[in-house]
Amino acid sequence: MIVLKTSEEIEIMRRAGRIAAMTLDMIGQSIEPGMTTSQIDMLVEDFIRSHGAIPAFKNYQGFPASACISIDDEVVHGIPGKRVIHDGEIVSVDVGTIVDRFYGDSARTYPIGPISADKKRLMETTQKSLQAAIDKARKGNRLGQISAAVQQVAEREGFGVVRQLVGHGIGRKMHEEPQVPNFGSAHDGPELQVGMVLAIEPMINLGTYDVKTMPDGWTVVTADGRPSAHFEHTVAITEDGPDILTVA
Repeated sequence: MIVLKTSEEIEIMRRAGRIAAMTLDMIGQSIEPGMTTSQIDMLVEDFIRSHGAIPAFKNYQGFPASACISIDDEVVHGIPGKRVIHDGEIVSVDVGTIVDRFYGDSARTYPIGPISADKKRLMETTQKSLQAAIDKARKGNRLGQISAAVQQVAEREGFGVVRQLVGHGIGRKMHEEPQVPNFGSAHDGPELQVGMVLAIEPMINLGTYDVKTMPDGWTVVTADGRPSAHFEHTVAITEDGPDILTVA
């Protein structure tokens, strides 16, 4: 069942989303070669709590950290630890926040020092696919128009669109209906209604769209070992068009 949010509830979600965005802004200013992923995670948790929110990922379905930190061929759900980040890598940081029992969810991929032209193009295309998807998040459109927009932008550049993982509705729960695939027909899915709130999150691979899960049960990597990028916003459907809640 898709749960529609009131304007008052969306404003609470905006507060959660703003803290998520501010957290990612802070990471963008702080992340540098030589840091461990656990150090990044500590920064995330401290920042979220210091702004009056709860880290949504901490202990969520057993996840042991406040941020998912995924490097190069890691698509999503990387567990922070002793791994050191290096120049030339791209690092995805995915964070969730809870304010007054409502969730916010956002992710960005950061370049560490100079990166290859392929990685730069991958990141730029993933951001463009997210923006194209958000532009379709309008009352009366089909959910499939969001999905098709991501796929069209990414595949036009020759990249693989991850199929095993999807975006999702969000509200009082981190994951609500509907699922938001990053591929498919523009004619599929429910009609978008005012009050729907969606976490739209393209996961785009430099090579194949196939992925696999590592033995830790969480970390998802590309099947061919090539890099992946991930960007995400929480977006509300309003009478006036898409309203991005995860901005600072």
